[in-house]
Amino acid sequence: MTTTTASSRSAPSTTSIGDFLLRRLREVGIGHLFGVAGDYNLEFLLQMEDGHDFMWVGNCNELNAAYAADGYARMNGISGLVVTHGVGAWSAINGVAGAYSEHVPVVCVCGSVPLKALDRRLRMHHTSGEPEYDDVMRGYAQVTAAQARLTPQNAVREIDRLILTAWQRKLPVYMELPSDIAHLDVEVPAEPLVLAMSRSDPERLTACADAIVARLANARSPAILLDLDADRFQVTGELLELAAKLKAPVAAMNTCKGLVDENNPYFLGLYAGSGSKPEIREAVENSDGLLAIGVRRVDTTCGGFSDALPTGRIDARGDSVDIGPDSYQGVYLKELLRRVADGAPAKESGYARPAGTPREPSAVAGSDPLAQAAYWSIVQDFVREGDVLITEDGTSEAGCWGLDLPPRCSIVTQAVWGSIGYSVGSVLGTLLAAPERRHLLFVGDGSFQLTAQEVSTMLRHDLKPVIFLINNGGYTIERTICGKDGRFNDIANWAYADLPKVLHPGTNARTAVVRTPAELKEALAAPHDSMLFIEAVMDKYDAPPTAIESGHRMADIDYGPRGPQHRPGVQM
Repeated sequence: MTTTTASSRSAPSTTSIGDFLLRRLREVGIGHLFGVAGDYNLEFLLQMEDGHDFMWVGNCNELNAAYAADGYARMNGISGLVVTHGVGAWSAINGVAGAYSEHVPVVCVCGSVPLKALDRRLRMHHTSGEPEYDDVMRGYAQVTAAQARLTPQNAVREIDRLILTAWQRKLPVYMELPSDIAHLDVEVPAEPLVLAMSRSDPERLTACADAIVARLANARSPAILLDLDADRFQVTGELLELAAKLKAPVAAMNTCKGLVDENNPYFLGLYAGSGSKPEIREAVENSDGLLAIGVRRVDTTCGGFSDALPTGRIDARGDSVDIGPDSYQGVYLKELLRRVADGAPAKESGYARPAGTPREPSAVAGSDPLAQAAYWSIVQDFVREGDVLITEDGTSEAGCWGLDLPPRCSIVTQAVWGSIGYSVGSVLGTLLAAPERRHLLFVGDGSFQLTAQEVSTMLRHDLKPVIFLINNGGYTIERTICGKDGRFNDIANWAYADLPKVLHPGTNARTAVVRTPAELKEALAAPHDSMLFIEAVMDKYDAPPTAIESGHRMADIDYGPRGPQHRPGVQM
């Protein structure tokens, strides 16, 4: 018989609920908190400042803060967002919903009405005026993986549960911290919170791994298709090891461009149904052993449902796998793929990537009006190894999909949720999470106007992104769908390049308005010792061909065969 002595495990200690929450957030690698101060969260923010463990970013509004937390989590693995009850939480919910759609773990802490108000049914501000205080949590239940209202009785347990749930499931969570309990002391464990995946069911893991290995080993033309969960669950290494063993091609959905080094000998390119290159469609759609990682058929990621994935494919998700009629539950992706990569036999022959033609530097007429083709050609020459490209939904996203990325580049976008304005908030988060890398923001004028205030936050913290803003008079991607000349697709023209001086007087940000390829090249040659803000003026009817094709497909899906898109002149 053995006994546990006091020295063999750490004794619990006592600390305040707010300090324990802050400690747990710091233990999982969060060093910055995004949000907006409000009276229900001020005591928690004071505890944060007293502890000196976090940088409080402080955003212009809660929606921007949610976008920034999303971008930070994509680079850091998890993030923290702090809002106040009602007005702050509802303002942030679009950004949190985007994180849910895009599988991004954000811990949303909402300073809420005091517990005594709940107990006594007091009518409080920032509410509907009625003593019913579960409405915000019910709303967040639709867009988060877990929710809780902290109390002195459950705080320690629920804080750990929610943070672990966010990280394990790669989804946001929501916790309410009543304003009158953050300073109350509770008994807390001394051990740090360790982020670890649940272990797979041993029998299910073995059976599933063996079934996948057998299917891939016997396939004449195995292939691998990646969606965003390949990034979120950090399984790229296992998949490339498997591809090398099988000599199998790897294709990616547009949600995870840049995840695989595009010079890798097994990388095919992007798969988007009928929008794919013929050789990519052939390899994916005719594979008799397709391993699909987290693939979701969303209109914006599968070429408007023009994809044709094999019915007998292997569908692997974060915690389950389908192989034909067989379903394996309780198997976790990274552990599973490690087992598959170890067990797969090495094949003697298979996919061989054809030799590519070296890309020539752009040769565009310097004095011609700047057009999309020349713009993206110059951007191609500017992008370098290790860059983070944050791209807005629409023409900027379409342009970035066409780039040949150098090694170790990352692309951050909202290919599924598609909330315009996301990229401006998101780049604030990526800059803070990965300050050692260069960050390039690609955005259009219409999207920028939704979240432009966050440029001031970047300047306040002396952050140095390169901002590429296309000024073409409105919502170009919408013009490709419906309303080429609709006034609803026009916007007010701003002096965009002047905004850094307005938003942060005395700034040393470099700005330029460019109208020709020569002017764009000159602007990009400037030293990158501060923010570089480039306003590129283009014709409002100019768009990348892929954006036009995508817009037409979307119109056909949205409006059907008798829709307005068939009227002459309605679309670009």
